Amino acid sequence: MRYNPNNKPLFKRIAAILLLALVIFLLMTLAAYPALVERYYSQGFYIFICRVFHPVLNLLPFSMGDILYIAVIGYLIYKTIQLFKLLFKKQFKQVSMQLLGLVIGVQVGILAFYLFWGMNYFRPSAAARLGLQDTSFTTADLQAVTKLLIDSANISRARVTTSDMRQTNSSIYKTAVTAINSFSASSANFRSYHPGIKPSLLTPLLNFIGTSGYYNPFTSEAQINYQMPVFNRPFVACHEMSHQMGYGAEDEADFAGFVVAVNSHDRLLRYSAYHLAVSEFMYSLGQRDTVAYKSLKARLSKAVHQDYVIERNYWLSYENKLNAISSFIYDNFLKANNQPRGLETYNRMVLLVMASERSHWVH
Repeated sequence: MRYNPNNKPLFKRIAAILLLALVIFLLMTLAAYPALVERYYSQGFYIFICRVFHPVLNLLPFSMGDILYIAVIGYLIYKTIQLFKLLFKKQFKQVSMQLLGLVIGVQVGILAFYLFWGMNYFRPSAAARLGLQDTSFTTADLQAVTKLLIDSANISRARVTTSDMRQTNSSIYKTAVTAINSFSASSANFRSYHPGIKPSLLTPLLNFIGTSGYYNPFTSEAQINYQMPVFNRPFVACHEMSHQMGYGAEDEADFAGFVVAVNSHDRLLRYSAYHLAVSEFMYSLGQRDTVAYKSLKARLSKAVHQDYVIERNYWLSYENKLNAISSFIYDNFLKANNQPRGLETYNRMVLLVMASERSHWVH
């Protein structure tokens, strides 16, 4: 085929696609070696990302990641309209260039995702790093720990005052950041670098897709749904900032957030953690022993039970088909990133808590 100078932009885009595909392939090859990911990425390059991104973006009161998402969505809508116009005018060469540009954009997005944070999915598991690999336990063990968690939730809820429940979001965020920093200083496995939590600009949308918070891997920002029940917010803040620590899997972030929260001296934060833990443990117990589940459910204090009712009614008021679609998409996203159980991964926090606490809680 004779070289045509007019095809130079086309060849450049094809070359860029091939080069980016090679880089992504090499990165995914590294993902097969957790020890190397831990040494050179999680304990190396990612820490550099944290030290650069966190202190700079923490200066902004809003989420730069949300602005980025909105801008990308707006740009994609614009390009889609432009693409249909070109098709209508039968300018197929320009259509090809637009599609190749879209492929390059997707590749750059994938590469940025894994370079800035996503490789943490492929480091050794938290169970391995924390020496919590013995996750075997009996139903009796599970019942005993669930009972203790319920008692802890009842006690911590009784200590929460009316003023605690009326805290501003800013106060809740500050408390969570303080708890993260305090625990980080005393534990290398929970080391954090300039943690921060922000209210999501997309909170109205989060309500309809049933999301309490999320982590933006492109800007290293942790965002929270600032409208959900107040007793949920402190723990969710710790959960999302646990992703900033490099805890990729959702069960690991739940566990890290729980450990940080229960070691805090803040009444609402401690209750928020026990509230979540009871929910997770009761779900697991219900899968094994419905009789024990019903017995322990009756053990919940009136105030704790009422909080679960408030929480359930809050999310039910927004439940719709969009929630089901978003759950399906996120479930498959988790499965594609070293979490084969998808959304069920959240419930695996129980295994880590049992492995961590069984020795002195049960025996």
